[in-house]
Amino acid sequence: MIKLFRISVICGLAALALPSAASAQSCAVGPAAVQILGSGGPALNRERASASYLLWLDGRARMLVDMGGGTYLRFAQSGAKLADLALVGISHLHPDHVSDLAALLWLSRQMRTEPLPIVGPSGNEVAPDFPTFLARLFDEKNGAFQVLGASLGASRGNGVRLDVSVVDVAKAEPSVVFKGPDLTVTAFGIPHANMPALAYRVETPAGSVVFSSDQNGTNPKFVDFARNANVLIMHLAIAAGATSPLHAAPAVVGRIAREAGVGRLIVSHIGLFDLEAAISELKQSYAGPLTVGADLQCTPVAR
Repeated sequence: MIKLFRISVICGLAALALPSAASAQSCAVGPAAVQILGSGGPALNRERASASYLLWLDGRARMLVDMGGGTYLRFAQSGAKLADLALVGISHLHPDHVSDLAALLWLSRQMRTEPLPIVGPSGNEVAPDFPTFLARLFDEKNGAFQVLGASLGASRGNGVRLDVSVVDVAKAEPSVVFKGPDLTVTAFGIPHANMPALAYRVETPAGSVVFSSDQNGTNPKFVDFARNANVLIMHLAIAAGATSPLHAAPAVVGRIAREAGVGRLIVSHIGLFDLEAAISELKQSYAGPLTVGADLQCTPVAR
């Protein structure tokens, strides 16, 4: 009896700490909204899942960007439907951006019949190109998850068929990766040390959104890529005063948002550091509308 009581108390406290699925309701209202599924980075954080985002249009989740650890749960909490997705965009192959892909695909045939378009980056000496990465996971003979072989065209398996495309991160100009009646998506290579990485820009009738993902902010062409976006999501991954070949300093995040002339900056992928100090440094470079990201948070996209 004592053990049962202790477990119930612990579970109760854990439940209180989790974001409520009710906070997702506003995402399905209005012409467009961005929802953060995971606002954290690779470090263990009881309040933040790893990086993942949804773009909602007219009440449906139309694009999923990244799926780090925790996305599987947050996707369910958001009320999104796999059948509604027009595109999945993967920024790069660090685990905190792609580790829940297999979890989301498992039994996906029960939720979607149409192939799922998915795009990712080219490779180099530290990471395979995206099609090779998927083959290593899901090949029906040699993959780590052979039971998901149907995702790559096998005749058996539980995964929905993936329509895979790859973008050369070294290309000097953005590449159109999807064009539909309600959204057009372009991808652009960004500097993330030596890891091939992509940012995505989505144009919709309701406005534009740029998903920056992890980058160090040293490519001046990214400012042009994000120019006049209604919403720019950038990653605030390192502390005030810090520098990194992987991530932009808070001041650099602010400068990019200011120079790009965006309507609103959302910061996410937040690390375990003094957040108040990092935001203070960011605001020295950027004085526009700012949202500090949290899991299941929704932000309307407004022109």
